[in-house]
Amino acid sequence: MEGESSQPSDRRGDNTGSGPSYFLILCRCFRLIASLAAILCIAVNVLSAVRSFKHGSDIFDGIFRCYAVVIAMFVVAAETEWGFFMKFWKVLEFWAGRGMLQIFVAVMTRAYPEYFVKHRKLFLLQSIASYLLLACGVIYVISGILCIGVCKRARQKKELSRDQAIKDLQDLERRREELQSLLIVEGA
Repeated sequence: MEGESSQPSDRRGDNTGSGPSYFLILCRCFRLIASLAAILCIAVNVLSAVRSFKHGSDIFDGIFRCYAVVIAMFVVAAETEWGFFMKFWKVLEFWAGRGMLQIFVAVMTRAYPEYFVKHRKLFLLQSIASYLLLACGVIYVISGILCIGVCKRARQKKELSRDQAIKDLQDLERRREELQSLLIVEGA
């Protein structure tokens, strides 16, 4: 009879079981894709900066690329959602702010396209990185406007409180078993 109480919620897909929310899994996958796109932008901008400084062709482009690398590192750090980092950059908690930063990095990565016409491979890599991060940024901005980030944070909070309740229940069960064993020992 006790096992039947969890079956209806499993059939409805309430996600009240012990498994994680599919929405949160989807958000984690998207964060991974955005991080990889930002890392690709970092790599492309580093290659471009090294090329600019090495050939002495355009010092300003090299400096511009260095700034793009630093700002792209902020994008990667924001995608980790590390509490220490988010404490100082509250605007990146909001998906619209995070998306605008990603769009900015994508535009910086794509800047000066005529400079790379001679180097097709670097230009192609630059285009892929910038458009991928641009797409992630646009999705973040639209999701931020639709308040999807608020829903995500609410689900995370619910999942954390559920996990804490399960842990507390397990601690209580363990403590109850310890007390029962003490009663049996003292009663004997």
